[in-house]
Amino acid sequence: MLRYIKFAFNNFRTRKLRAFLTILGILIGIAAVVSLISLGQGLQESMQEQFELMGIDKIIITPKGGYFGMGVEGTELSKQDMKTIEKVKGVDKTTGIILKIARVKFGHELKYAWVAGVPLDPDSVALWESVQSMKIKDGRDLKQGDRQKAVIGYRIAQEKFFEKQVKIRDKIEIEGKAFKIVGTLEQIGNTQDDSSILISIKVARELFNEPEKLDLIILNVQPGFDVGDVAEKIKKELRKAEDLEEGEDIVEVQTSGDLRGTFNTVFVIVQIVVIGIAAIALLVGGIGIANTMYTSVLERTREIGIMKAVGARNSDIMFIFLIESGLLGLVGGIIGVAVGLGISKSVQVLAAATGTTMIKASFNPFLILGALAFSFIIGSISGLMPARRAAMLKPVDALRYE
Repeated sequence: MLRYIKFAFNNFRTRKLRAFLTILGILIGIAAVVSLISLGQGLQESMQEQFELMGIDKIIITPKGGYFGMGVEGTELSKQDMKTIEKVKGVDKTTGIILKIARVKFGHELKYAWVAGVPLDPDSVALWESVQSMKIKDGRDLKQGDRQKAVIGYRIAQEKFFEKQVKIRDKIEIEGKAFKIVGTLEQIGNTQDDSSILISIKVARELFNEPEKLDLIILNVQPGFDVGDVAEKIKKELRKAEDLEEGEDIVEVQTSGDLRGTFNTVFVIVQIVVIGIAAIALLVGGIGIANTMYTSVLERTREIGIMKAVGARNSDIMFIFLIESGLLGLVGGIIGVAVGLGISKSVQVLAAATGTTMIKASFNPFLILGALAFSFIIGSISGLMPARRAAMLKPVDALRYE
């Protein structure tokens, strides 16, 4: 085996440019597969962490066809809807939130940011923060009785939103009203949440002139009750309250399991598309190896004749060319894995620099070993026909070949 490998590498050295160009095709395909799957797995792991923090007993209710107050016209939530939901058997704690894009001014800068009006009773705060994974980094959380007070997201506090850093006790204007900053949030990992501002829901209702409307209702289910069954009961009661038939829901009721399932479905589809794109690159690389090996057979026809004349068997000749094509694929795979890991790590660093920590590179050893094995197999398969042709050459014809 070592003799065959040494023979193959000697052939690469004599045809360096051709070997490099052949390897390049496999390299690009493997780099694409490794980098995209690595980033995909990292994102999946980040999302699974978020779902685990959320727990399996949560239900999230939003206007039909939208989120964050952007539902289809005529579909919205209200305080009355929350009262209806609270009466459903199995519902434990509920909380309603207002979410609006508002004009926010700090110093001379005017920008737009998401402003969340949140209830300030301890149970509601705990429920809201469990879903959004919000934790106080500096200062304090909002408390009952706070009016013109606000808690800001990580990006706003770190000079990544306004030109100047917004600190504890600074004042910002929301829709022309001054609010004193009492706390800053830890980094969540996505730009939207990290650029949000929290204020009292009572103040938000006055600020946005929304005395009844809610943009999001969150609840958890009592122990011993099936979350899916409770979600169906909520849909039924909301339809009944609005005098609607089944299928005419004006809100979306999603369990934490539904959200996880939706994400996993989307993730699988994205992975299939990614692998399909990378497969095209690998196919091109495989064709390049086959072409190189056919050319190599033609160039080394006399050499094959000499080897057969001194006793080399057909299996020996075939094995030499299979090893050579497999090594072309493997070398391309090794470099491709290194390049792919480098690309995925660079994307992670760039994403972190922009405030997004959910995009991570996951270096799974099975992914690396699988990519290397796959590249060797692709190379070997691509070289199968040229190797067979070399093995079938008759010694006399090979020696006469010019």
